Amino acid sequence: CTGKMRRTTWTATLVLTVFSAAIGGTFQYGYNLSIINAPTSYIQKFINETYMERWDTGLDTSQLTLLWTCIVSAFSLGGLFGALLAGPMAVKLGRKKSLLLNNIFMLVATMIILARFLVGVNSGVSMNVQPMYFGESAPVHLRGAVAFSSAVFTAFGIFLGQVVGLTEILGAQNLWPYLLASNAIPALIQVLTLPWFPESPRYLLIDKGDRESCECALARLRGGEVPPSEMEEMLQEKERLTSAAINSHSTAKTPWALFKDKDLRTQLRTVIAASSAMMLCGNDSIYFYAYYIFLEAGIPLQKIQYVTIGTGASEFLSSILSNFLIERVGRRYLLIGGYSLMSFWSFVFTIALVLQSQGVAGMPYLSMACVFAYILSFGLGPAGVTGILPAEIFDQAARPAAYMIAGSFLWICLLLVGMLFPFIVKTLGNYCFLPFMVVCVVSALFLGFTLPETKGKTLAEITLEFDKKNSSGGNRQTTKVHIQ
Repeated sequence: CTGKMRRTTWTATLVLTVFSAAIGGTFQYGYNLSIINAPTSYIQKFINETYMERWDTGLDTSQLTLLWTCIVSAFSLGGLFGALLAGPMAVKLGRKKSLLLNNIFMLVATMIILARFLVGVNSGVSMNVQPMYFGESAPVHLRGAVAFSSAVFTAFGIFLGQVVGLTEILGAQNLWPYLLASNAIPALIQVLTLPWFPESPRYLLIDKGDRESCECALARLRGGEVPPSEMEEMLQEKERLTSAAINSHSTAKTPWALFKDKDLRTQLRTVIAASSAMMLCGNDSIYFYAYYIFLEAGIPLQKIQYVTIGTGASEFLSSILSNFLIERVGRRYLLIGGYSLMSFWSFVFTIALVLQSQGVAGMPYLSMACVFAYILSFGLGPAGVTGILPAEIFDQAARPAAYMIAGSFLWICLLLVGMLFPFIVKTLGNYCFLPFMVVCVVSALFLGFTLPETKGKTLAEITLEFDKKNSSGGNRQTTKVHIQ
């Protein structure tokens, strides 16, 4: 290339790499999030019968509820462990090998509680490593769309899990063990396909110091040629990190070192806030609440499972739409717009629930509409943009630690919401979504004031934007480096 670099398109290798990494990655998170819902009563019955066989007495309702809470919480605890494990794995093994070895947790899962913990570990690793892998493998003008594919596959996993959980497929009482074991299939697909695709070019050059392998991987991902400007930007970042005593063979930043770095404090606060808000906004809770809303709307009990599929389909379709919009609208506006719309719909939802309890006609259907609108708004921005941020606003040395911290807050918040939501419903009743509305409003305002637009910008340009917001521009080195 001479002068301006030719814009790289979606090559076959890049598309297949995205599919192979995601089918065993964030797809598993969405899939395992939804398949546990269909067999809930069957698993509880199985636990009670097993307990009676061994101890000649059954579990009372409170004991069974507590044990079920442990099973559900094991997924979040496993995710937290996986998020902490993801950083060291990504640094020591690389992005691709980390995703491949991550399948071990899925394939060895046996007992119910242990299985939920291990699939949680798998999800925790993939939720961190996969966006890192995508962000470092895509050209700058496709970086957002490629990284947003993680959210598309998460939504696809939720939707497919709901479909597979139908009583006509694997949701019947005698088939629930096969339903829970079906997550081994995506793991096997990834194990068989991902080894054929390249490692992250940035990891190969900056972390491993292997320029030849980097050029080979970059050529495969870019359709047969190595874009000179991309290579030059990666070399500049490698040189900058080397001058900062973090060369390609040294240990990357630790989470503690990242917390102590004053220059990156605003960036860290931003990703922590975004990751926490993603779970505290109550989107996952509304999936569980949808059952009662549809029941109140007069939908026959045996038909609710089919209507519930619409919630997963809504997030899937909105994530696909957002995938097309992200490189046009930008990250910042999708996040602010998504949380603003969620604030509005949670307010309308609360009004509908209050009027519904007073017997006002038509309110159950307005509640249904709010459920779908809330999920659509979540899928439009927060669901996908949140995972992209650490890859775009942190350099190669700090990125794994940033994902560890953001992932930890994400899983802790998921655990808290999962445990507290039943008490919130019991205490606040029809006003139970007001706390989530507050989270959405605060998130929209905070991100609006702190997050600069990152679309199509290099790391140096993004850092400069953060410096301006901190009123500290000009104090930092601004060598032009480029996150992919």
